[in-house]
Amino acid sequence: MEFETLPMTTRSRVVLEIASELVADKSYPYTQARVQLRTQGKYDWPVTLFGSSTKEGIFAVASGEADLSIVNPAATLKLAVNGAGVFKGAPQPLKAIAVIPSYDNYVFAVRKEFGITRFEEIAEKRLPLKLSLRGQPDHALHDMLDDIVAAAGFSLADIEKWGGQVRKEHLLPWPNGEKFKQLKRGEIDSIFDEAANVWIDPALDEGMTLLSLAESTVQKLETMGYKRGVILKQDYPRLPQDILTLDFSGWPIFVRANAPDDFVTKICAALDARKHLIPWQGEGPLPVHRMCVEGPETPQLVELHPAAKEFWKKQGYL
Repeated sequence: MEFETLPMTTRSRVVLEIASELVADKSYPYTQARVQLRTQGKYDWPVTLFGSSTKEGIFAVASGEADLSIVNPAATLKLAVNGAGVFKGAPQPLKAIAVIPSYDNYVFAVRKEFGITRFEEIAEKRLPLKLSLRGQPDHALHDMLDDIVAAAGFSLADIEKWGGQVRKEHLLPWPNGEKFKQLKRGEIDSIFDEAANVWIDPALDEGMTLLSLAESTVQKLETMGYKRGVILKQDYPRLPQDILTLDFSGWPIFVRANAPDDFVTKICAALDARKHLIPWQGEGPLPVHRMCVEGPETPQLVELHPAAKEFWKKQGYL
């Protein structure tokens, strides 16, 4: 059976296949695992694997409500461990298992009529943007954007004070989707989102300019745990130059820092055994051999759990 390689499919298959392998292991003390796409309070199942992509999964694992979860981008997990951004003052005790490959960057696109090329000019010129953001309220994009605009010296509320609008609606900006229809109708004039490869070229077709972050802004964000990203002119030849932004790559699979070594080893073994059943953004089986190694698609921003590191070494992946 073929599965469409949507992010939610990958998350679901990862937790499903790990659960299937764990309960089939005769040496494992439990015969069932709970696979969830959303948490619903306390529960007493012996193993809970949470197919989340948001900070909700981070809190669930850190609190002990879940044993494993997934988040995107990798920088979100780094902020959690650092106790920065939305996790400010509350470092989360987490370790990585591996990072599912996914290369992406945050994109800030505005109508070229604004005549700007730097993100910070939004505040300098007090631009009343009609800004479209992702409709999913718990998407990591929103927490990241709050940090980005703060580092650049303004807030989303300022845009509204300047006469603009901030609209959180619809899914990502598919070329034939509602956001681009709104853009054509003049209802919006700016889109900030991820999934760069999906919509950069269509945005350029619509006469939009991609904004770069200032080096000083990126440095502030890096101290929090974010990773700089670059949208390369070589990948998008119509760009006037490379665009400095924040990296949105990687889907870390993670556990509590004190997760038992035996449990973590079994998770790693399950991933390796079931990799041919898990779809991802590329071709073929899930490339587990690359998921513990630093790369553009697999940023290793959070330390591997010691048992995971040991397992991947034994497999020859490290």
